[in-house]
Formats: sequence, structure tokens, C-alpha cells
Amino acid sequence: MLPMYYTVKGYGEAELVIEKSRFICYVNRATTEEEATQFIQTIKKKHWDATHNCSAYLIGEHDQIQKANDDGEPSGTAGVPMLDVLKKKGLKDTVVVVTRYFGGIKLGAGGLVRAYSKAVSEGLKAAKIVERRLMRVMRLTIDYPWLGKVENELRASVYPIKAIHYLDRVEIDVFVEEAAKQPFIDWITDLTNGRVEIVERATEYLENEVTL
Repeated sequence: MLPMYYTVKGYGEAELVIEKSRFICYVNRATTEEEATQFIQTIKKKHWDATHNCSAYLIGEHDQIQKANDDGEPSGTAGVPMLDVLKKKGLKDTVVVVTRYFGGIKLGAGGLVRAYSKAVSEGLKAAKIVERRLMRVMRLTIDYPWLGKVENELRASVYPIKAIHYLDRVEIDVFVEEAAKQPFIDWITDLTNGRVEIVERATEYLENEVTL
């Protein structure tokens, strides 16, 4: 598992009109090639009457799967430029489709490259980009009198709270970077005068929106 990578938050769409042609970009996260192809087919069915439905996707930790499709546009003017936008942003597990309704004015090869690239850039803004960072979940178990102090200190710290479980005692799940585990344990132990049980749990990705 990668310690950190960028991808899209989820679904997004954006539309541009360039020289009377409509360019509609659809973006989504896809962790398998099957998910990517299903998304592409869904958009193609939605816009069965479009002049073109061009697509591109990157899948895998090391971009093992990469595909670009011009769908009838001149070779290299749509799918590859779309894929290049994803690569330049450093995104992973992302699929994009740009639907074009021809408006009667030819754009030329350079114009098509710019149009499809811009459509993807706008689509990514709509979908939003996130940083996914691999974190260790640490579970703190404390008595209720300590809840206010511990929760307030955590919310003011660099350690995000994942969840709080109100049971016989309070369980607080906290995201901690691997390199910061021992400093975190020392800090929380000192904060509670040792009246805390700390259990190391699984690793999970923590997502935060970013601008690239």
C-alpha cells in the first residue's frame, strides 16, 4: 500500500462550449478496470447521440493500467491529452469521459487537444482532488470524566479523530502517522496521567481535499 497518493474525491462533471461544440466532462474514482469501463459505458449510453465519447483512465498503485480512447476524433487529439492531464496532476485510480456534441466548426488538432485537456481540468475541479495518506488507527479507552479534556486536546492537535464510541467507557479512534506513534502514546499517557488504555489497530487511508 502506498504511504500517500492523490485521486479524485468522487463523481464530478463540468461542461464547456468551445466554438459552438459542447464538451461535457465526467469524472469518477475507479479502483479496477471493470469499474472504469462500466463508468465509460454508462456515460456512452447516456449520450448515445453524441458525436464522440472520449475516455481515459489510470488504475493501480503504479499506474499499471492506462487506457486512452479517441472515439473517432483524430488520433492523439482526445484520449491521450485527457490521460496526460491525469498524469500531470499525479492522480491514481481515476476515470474520465469527455462527451462532445459537434457544433459545426472544426477546431484542428491543436484546438482539440486544448479543448479536451481543458474539459478534463474543469471536470477535476468539480470532482475535487484528495490526498489519501496511510495512517495507523489508535484506539484510546478512557473513563467519562476524562472525555472533555482528551477530546478538546485531540481536536486542537495534529491527530484527527476518526470516531468516538460511547460505551461503558469511552473509546476514541484516532488517526496517527506511523512515525508519530510513540510520541503520540507518550503525549496521551502524560495527558491522562496514565489513565488510558491504548490499542494499536489497523491502518486506513485518511482523505483530505487538496488543490493541485
